[in-house]
Amino acid sequence: MTDKNVERASKMDTATLSDALDKCGINGQCYKIKPRSSDFRMTGRAWTLKYGPAGIPVGTVGDYIDDVKPGEVVVLDNDGRDDATVWGDILTEVASKKGIAGTLIDGINRDVSLCLELGYPVYSRESWMRTGKDRVQVEATQVPVNIGGVRVCPGDLIRGDADGVVVIQKDLEDKVLAVAEQIQSAEDEIRAAVRGGMSLREARVQHGYHALQTREKA
Repeated sequence: MTDKNVERASKMDTATLSDALDKCGINGQCYKIKPRSSDFRMTGRAWTLKYGPAGIPVGTVGDYIDDVKPGEVVVLDNDGRDDATVWGDILTEVASKKGIAGTLIDGINRDVSLCLELGYPVYSRESWMRTGKDRVQVEATQVPVNIGGVRVCPGDLIRGDADGVVVIQKDLEDKVLAVAEQIQSAEDEIRAAVRGGMSLREARVQHGYHALQTREKA
């Protein structure tokens, strides 16, 4: 069964979706989260996991990947830690084979070469090789998490491209996507007008460019 809103989001870039979030007064831009390749794109529903520091006895980093469905985005909250990774080559290989849409990490990953080779989208704060085993452990799965200052709940809509990642809250996605489509349409009309010989100033005025992202009044 086709997820129409995933399909709609996949047709827009994160900049347009970010502007729509601003217009709707919603915080959904994941700060400092970047793709490991500017060629990466991902769109899907969030499957979430929360990590914490390893306890005594030490917990595991988890075998959750078997539970993630094709087309979903793995969302890992490691509290922004940059001293221990929570994603590597085995997970990349399995996720790619299963048709998972991508991985989003508030933290770091390793084995970048394989995700590049397979074209599997990984978005994180950075990459480094040191394992998270015996350093972090799974606290909970399919719970609300924090990614780059954004609350992400299971089933929320995730869109990533070369500029980063946006999260659209599930119960607000129809509104945000509609606004984003309006913004995209206006910007396409501005480009067409300029290509047709109109000045950029005139085209922007004609299509209300400077108010496209202005927050709506309550």
